[in-house]
Amino acid sequence: MRSGRRLPVVAVTGLHRGENPQPGPAVAASLRRRFPDLRIIGLSYDPMESGQYTTGLDRVDAAYLVPYPRVGHAELLERLDAIVAKDAFDIVVPCLDSELPNYLKLRTELAGRGIACVLPDSDALERRNKENLATLCHGIGVPVPATFASSNCADLLGFVASIGYPAYIKGRFYEARLVHSPIELRAAFDELMAAWGGPVLAQEIAVGEEYDVVGLGDGKGAIVGSCSIRKMLRTKAGKGFAGVVVADPALDDLVGKVIRALRWNGPFELEFVKSPGRPHQLFEMNPRFPAWADFPSQIGCNLPARMVERLLGLKPGPLGDCVPGQMFVRHCVDIVGNIADLAQMATAGERTGPAGSHSIEVIS
Repeated sequence: MRSGRRLPVVAVTGLHRGENPQPGPAVAASLRRRFPDLRIIGLSYDPMESGQYTTGLDRVDAAYLVPYPRVGHAELLERLDAIVAKDAFDIVVPCLDSELPNYLKLRTELAGRGIACVLPDSDALERRNKENLATLCHGIGVPVPATFASSNCADLLGFVASIGYPAYIKGRFYEARLVHSPIELRAAFDELMAAWGGPVLAQEIAVGEEYDVVGLGDGKGAIVGSCSIRKMLRTKAGKGFAGVVVADPALDDLVGKVIRALRWNGPFELEFVKSPGRPHQLFEMNPRFPAWADFPSQIGCNLPARMVERLLGLKPGPLGDCVPGQMFVRHCVDIVGNIADLAQMATAGERTGPAGSHSIEVIS
């Protein structure tokens, strides 16, 4: 950590808040609920990411474009060095699944530059990958839907023929397609391979209520804090658009098994489905905070703030239990700003002041 500052400067990624929202703004808002004067820098992949232009608790004080994760870790480090040279930060919070491999490769380099980052062990990250999750869960007694991963479309066709249509076809990092025939499966396979690379997953459909658990692992097998919800509304992409807190010991037990087995360090999101007459089945584990992470922060369980407190060695603030029955419903708003901010991001790849601090000359 750099000395001489009352608070660290934190960089967050994942700033898109559209139909398929990313977690960055929720993390920013959570941190400001604990640290109102915190300076937050946004690391963005596109000038149109809406979280760059907000002015509330979820705002970023400056924004910088960074290369897409597929470009690689060396290019990311080069860009981060350029950003730090003009706007130094002390902590970075990656909020997207696809970023984690690059940040893991840069763990030593970031530490040498005085930049802290809470990351899981590389082996743990690999074991919870979509293609490996079923194997992990079978070994620890956590139910999962029948799942098969391959970079060969013929293999997936054979698997789905054995379990029956319809089935889900999922990309390595993101996106899922519900397919009802071999023709639809082939089309989905081609799209997801082109977008995310292999392997592509085929998964049986488990019909029922969906549950989500956000938490923070201590790296030793224990859970620092968590919040469990039942999804009440979902987007077409399956994202929770409304949820209600639940207390479910059976669900807590399954979450504990996964985190103990992985000795997970840092934020996580576990997604379950509960079919009538069957136990909860884990169908996905994401290695970061979810887009709804600010909801538990508003009801006494601020997990992003606790993560930063641990990094700084601060006396932790209260981390209460989320009371069952509390709920959230997401809604969309229009962000009003100045085209000069977008122009600066598109041309210079950065906006060094808060949204609205730049103006353009109007010639009449």
